Order: sequence, then C-alpha cells, then structure tokens
Amino acid sequence: MLLKNIIFVLLLTLLSASIFGQKDSVNVKGLKIKGDIKIEKGGVYDALAPSKAAFYSAIFPGMGQIYNKKYWKAPIVWAAMGTSIYYYLDNNKEYKRYRTAYKLRKNGLQDEFTLDDGTEIISLTTLETAQEQLSENRDMSLLTTVILYVLQIVEASVNAHLLQFNTDDNLSFKPTFVIDPIYVEAPKVGLTIKYNF
Repeated sequence: MLLKNIIFVLLLTLLSASIFGQKDSVNVKGLKIKGDIKIEKGGVYDALAPSKAAFYSAIFPGMGQIYNKKYWKAPIVWAAMGTSIYYYLDNNKEYKRYRTAYKLRKNGLQDEFTLDDGTEIISLTTLETAQEQLSENRDMSLLTTVILYVLQIVEASVNAHLLQFNTDDNLSFKPTFVIDPIYVEAPKVGLTIKYNF
C-alpha cells in the first residue's frame, strides 16, 4: 500500500510539472516566436553550427576554428599537431635505426655502431634499451597526436555552440559592496544578480 502511494505521488508530481512548465521560445530565420502568439525580432540560432565546425575540424585540423572565426586558434592547433607528428616521425626513424643495428649485431654482421676494427661503440644491451625507449616515445607521440586531434574537434564544436549563447547586458552577475547601516565600519561583500524582462 505504501509503495502504491509513493508511485501515485511521484506520478502526480511528474504530471503537474508539465502543467506549470515555462513556454519555450524558438528562433526561426530571424523571427523569435514565443508560444503561439508573439513574434519579435531576435538572433538566429543555427543548430547545425556546432556539427559543421566539428566536421570541418575532422576533415582538416584547425578548419573548425577558422569556421568559428577564431583565426588565432588555427596556428596553435597546427603547431601542436605538427610538433607531436614531428616527434612521432623522429622517434620512429631512430627506432628503426637502432632496430636494424640490433638485428645486424645479433646475426654477427657489422652495424653502424661497430668500428672497422671490431670495437663496439654501443653495447647490445644499450641497443635493446634504446629500442624500448624509442618505441615508448613513438607510441606516446602517436597517442598525443590522436588526443590533440580529438580535442581540437571538441573545442571547435563547443566554441561554435557557445558563440550562440546569449551574452546580453540584461543578464549580469556583478560582485558589489553591501553597506550595512548598523555596522558601517565593516563593509560586507555580496552579489547582485540582475535580470531584466
């Protein structure tokens, strides 16, 4: 019986929430429609802007930032991705170099780290250690590149979404000093929230 009463109260609460809900406003090609009656001039909300920015960033890194007209962010994206790609290629080249020398030495042939008289500049264990370290560095550079690629897509999408956010002066949040008439010598810090209809 108690369970039925709880379910009834929850159901009643959910149904009453839709009755007292606020009417939403929708922007359609420069016209702001509130409910079914009022039409006002307002900004245009482009619902596809975040997905377009993400698409452009996925096609070519930095293009979503350019689409959002944040031109200064594109060189940062290119520099970050270029740096991580450079380190990936450099570590991969060095890994192959040490790997080739290790294979030649294991087969009893002369490698680039062995002099003509048979003196080894780098030992076999050092070649193994260098391979492991360079392989790890290469993998971390690849992971960094992938993370930067995904982050620049997310940043372009979020930025395109936030560009359409209402930043009108009617919405403000300002810290102010509140003077207490009883204790004038010690001002109190408070917050003023201003919202104009």
